[in-house]
Amino acid sequence: MELSLHRLKLLRELSRRGTVTAAAQSLNYTVSAVSQQLALLERDAGTRLFEKRGRRMVLTEAGLVLAEHAEEILATVDRATIAMETARSGVSARLTAGVWASVAAGLLPAALGILERDHSGIEVRTKELAPEETAGAVRDGALDFSFVIDYSNYPMAWDPSLSRAVIARERMYAALAPGTAESDSIQLSELSRQPWILAGPRSHFGKAVRQACQQAGFDPVIRHEVGEQATALAMVASGLGVTLVSDLGLSLVPERIDIVPLEDPFFRTVSVAHRASSTPRASVQLVIDALREAAESLGLGDDLATGA
Repeated sequence: MELSLHRLKLLRELSRRGTVTAAAQSLNYTVSAVSQQLALLERDAGTRLFEKRGRRMVLTEAGLVLAEHAEEILATVDRATIAMETARSGVSARLTAGVWASVAAGLLPAALGILERDHSGIEVRTKELAPEETAGAVRDGALDFSFVIDYSNYPMAWDPSLSRAVIARERMYAALAPGTAESDSIQLSELSRQPWILAGPRSHFGKAVRQACQQAGFDPVIRHEVGEQATALAMVASGLGVTLVSDLGLSLVPERIDIVPLEDPFFRTVSVAHRASSTPRASVQLVIDALREAAESLGLGDDLATGA
């Protein structure tokens, strides 16, 4: 019996998620593609792995046994990959990273330049996801590592199967309509009467900003609910309201917007999440080192990352 690792990953996702649709969404595949690959896995196994119950496809006893072994097999493959990278005199690897706009524009280019200079055998490919989705994609094996964020007033829940390496700590700024800033810094409470442009309350950013405003004594009046930071900043430039932006997000700011540092103790930490192991992958560690060097060059380095 020869089993495809790719198909075992799909089986693992079905076991974890419960439905073919959820498994397909977690790995960014179509439902039909996942169904086809699972059918081929069943053929390879030579026994029934699934059965229909209404509209759901559930694992048979044999399917449950194979799913349990799939976890062990895929974990062993990860350990073998780490061992092979460690054994090489020079590290060569192709990694897939989860990113979002401000990291992709503000931090990643400098880090990739450092990698090309020092470790040209490491190739990093990126996939843009919402910050709330990246850690789960690493846990499920769809990504090798991802960027994650914690706000000082709203830290994210952490998965013990993942390790986290702090890269930088970002300040937060008020983004105001052109020509409206009246001082060199501002308190959140001074924005209580302004219309806000902000991501929805289910997003990490939207939730954290709402909580920060509430701690400052007011509920922000959300005039425009916008998911993309670049879109929100463009609306600020048109005089439609105010929003907040971090250090890395400043790369997305239109030149004519007024940017004012917040006086409130409100910041966010950028980290890299990767699968936990007693021996971290050499390639991932080298990427982390390059990211920290890039953050240092941007003034967001270890002194800020450690809270010093």
